[in-house]
Amino acid sequence: MPYVSNARMYAVSPEAEASWKELIAHVAEDAGTSFDYVTYPAPQPLEDLWRRSDLGCVQMCGYPIALNLADVVPLASPIPAASWAGGEARSRTDLIVRDDAPYRSLSDTFGGTVGWTVAHSQSGFNALRHHLLAYRSEDRPHLYGRSVGNLVTARRVLDSVVDGSIDVGPLDAYWHMLVRKYMPRLTERVRVLESTGTVPMPAFVAAPAVPRHTVDRLREAFAVAHTRPWFSPFRMSLLIEGFEKVTRETFHRTLEWAQAAEAVGYLEPA
Repeated sequence: MPYVSNARMYAVSPEAEASWKELIAHVAEDAGTSFDYVTYPAPQPLEDLWRRSDLGCVQMCGYPIALNLADVVPLASPIPAASWAGGEARSRTDLIVRDDAPYRSLSDTFGGTVGWTVAHSQSGFNALRHHLLAYRSEDRPHLYGRSVGNLVTARRVLDSVVDGSIDVGPLDAYWHMLVRKYMPRLTERVRVLESTGTVPMPAFVAAPAVPRHTVDRLREAFAVAHTRPWFSPFRMSLLIEGFEKVTRETFHRTLEWAQAAEAVGYLEPA
C-alpha cells in the first residue's frame, strides 16, 4: 500500500512547502521507505486529511491528537529555532493586533472583537481560550463584545486582523515566524501584544496501518536528522533545529488546558 506525506500546517508558501517535501524525502530515505507527497491546500479541512488511512508522514496539531480526532501514530515534532522554544519541540500562540491599533496591552482589546480558527485547534482556539482564563472574573465572565469563530486558518485570522474584521486573533508562533520569512508583507501591518505559554509542537503522524518497524525507523530518522549532512539547509529554510520523538501522551497538557476552561464554563474565547 503506498503511503502519503504532507506538510500543510507549515507550508506557508510554495518555497516552504518545497523544503518540507524535500526534508520528508530525506527522512524517509534514511528510514528505508518513501512516500507520495500530496498537496492539500487550504481551506480543505485538515481533519479529513488526518483521517485518511494512507498517512505515512503528515503534520497534525497536538490538541486533535490528544482528542483522538483521528486514529494516528505520532512520530516526531520539529524544534523551532526560537528562543521561546528553549531547544525543545515547543509551540506557543502569538496574540496579534493591527500595527496601527491603539492597544498597548491585551486588556485594552477587551470589549472588542476576538477571532479564532476551529474548536479543535490548539494554536487557534485552545491556547487562546486558556490564556484568557487569567483575565476572567465572576464580575466579567466574558471579555469581548463579539467572538468570531470558524475562521479555519491562521492566514484568515491574520487577514481579519488587518482588514479590521476582528481586533485580536491567535497565530501559531512558529507559523508566524515562517510567514515573516517568506511573506513579510503579510505581517508588516500586525504586531504581537502577548504570547501564550508553551505546549508540545504539532507532530508528523502516520496511520496505524504503517508497519511498526517503519514507524520505529521514522522516529529514529527524525531524531537524528539534525546530525545528517543533508540537514543544514533546512535550519535556514524551515527555521528548525531538529526533531523530537513524540507519542500521543506527549500532548496531554493540551487536554489539561481545555479541561481548565471547560471546568469554569468557558467554552470558547469570548
